[in-house]
Amino acid sequence: MKIKTFEFNPLRVNTYILSDETKECVVIDAACYYADEQELLLNYLLDHDFVVKHLINTHLHFDHIFGVNLLANRFGLPLRYHRDDDYLLEDIPSQLQLFGFPTINSDFRPINGEYLQEGERITFGNSSLQVIHVPGHSPGSVAFYEAEAAVVISGDALFYSSIGRTDLPRGNYETLINSIRHKLYTLPGETVVYPGHGPSTSIAFEKRHNPFVNMNESERNN
Repeated sequence: MKIKTFEFNPLRVNTYILSDETKECVVIDAACYYADEQELLLNYLLDHDFVVKHLINTHLHFDHIFGVNLLANRFGLPLRYHRDDDYLLEDIPSQLQLFGFPTINSDFRPINGEYLQEGERITFGNSSLQVIHVPGHSPGSVAFYEAEAAVVISGDALFYSSIGRTDLPRGNYETLINSIRHKLYTLPGETVVYPGHGPSTSIAFEKRHNPFVNMNESERNN
């Protein structure tokens, strides 16, 4: 499985294209904001003759959905996300205002959507992603795990030596810590973590070094 990473918009969100030898792919967190970013993402998909099977999101904070409708319209697909993040679509302009984005023509709500479920498998080509519900940064945050490739797309739950912020509406610090410890940290240590912002890391590294959620030796070995 191949993973292509784009960093988009002023908040530097990682958009991921996961593909395999069949040319089928999924797009995770289509965050392209500026016209040149949108062109870059769309041209990458078209130039590689990819068949986009799914548009999926780790969560629905505004900075992760800027490019969703562009791809939904182009490929005739709904956005798939966890239903517990529905509330984030109710007042996108207020989210934009909070971070200093212009609110004119600011309705980025997905044209149509379908819900993801904990444990569901999202298939494309010869690959599949397991949906892992990891609330805390937002109630509907999810991660996407591919066991054979040993990768997890963690969204804004777990970062390199950090975790997602929990001071936004309906964020919860204890819930996020629990999600990391009891969901993400149960994955094999060699699993590569591709976060919503910043560089990749690994489960083993974070269990040992993350200052917010580290584990002692006996915990790491269990």
